Amino acid sequence: MKKTAIILGATGLTGSILLEKLLKDDRYNTIKLFSRKEIDGLPSKVKQFVGDILELDSFKKDFTADEVYCCIGTTAKKTPDKQLYKKIDFGIPVTAAKLAKANAIPAFLVISALGANAKSSIFYSKTKGEMEQAVLSEKIEKTHILQPSIIGGDRQEKRIGEKIGLALIKLLQPLFFGRLKKYRITEAEDIAQAMINLANSNSTKTIIISASINLLAKGKPTQK
Repeated sequence: MKKTAIILGATGLTGSILLEKLLKDDRYNTIKLFSRKEIDGLPSKVKQFVGDILELDSFKKDFTADEVYCCIGTTAKKTPDKQLYKKIDFGIPVTAAKLAKANAIPAFLVISALGANAKSSIFYSKTKGEMEQAVLSEKIEKTHILQPSIIGGDRQEKRIGEKIGLALIKLLQPLFFGRLKKYRITEAEDIAQAMINLANSNSTKTIIISASINLLAKGKPTQK
């Protein structure tokens, strides 16, 4: 029986790659996108629901699927207002999890960040940690929280400082082994593929950190 998937954040780096992969995946006959603007040129397999996703509750009737992929996320540079930042990085994933629970969606996958910790003094890490706790409190049957390190990939936005930083980290990556391995760049391509592989597996692992994401993307067993 073919499945329906929901994607939140389909216009972002990882979400757009995920969308491309699901479009080619014969296990899915419907992909629902919830976003503030429509994406042109998509096939009939995609159903788009356009509106204010900060008010995701308004989509409750249409928020039905077999799986939810939450790829929502912003940055301090894009969203310097901390209240708005929290509405995006905490509010949207948590509301999505609540809707998934209410509508009996059995699988929920969300991108968090390495170092997420609800007790952190760092606002970004604290917000991600609080989001994880709130998502887990919904007790959705199959919940996977992915914690990538710095996300690599070809972004549409050309952020020079970020590109230089990524280039430097790539040069240093051979030195990242053992406990440092988790700090290697996590490619968006790997995150998207790992999410799909997890959704279609019997894995019960809830928190998946960067090094394991890379293994999952290649269809290999994760590290303990």
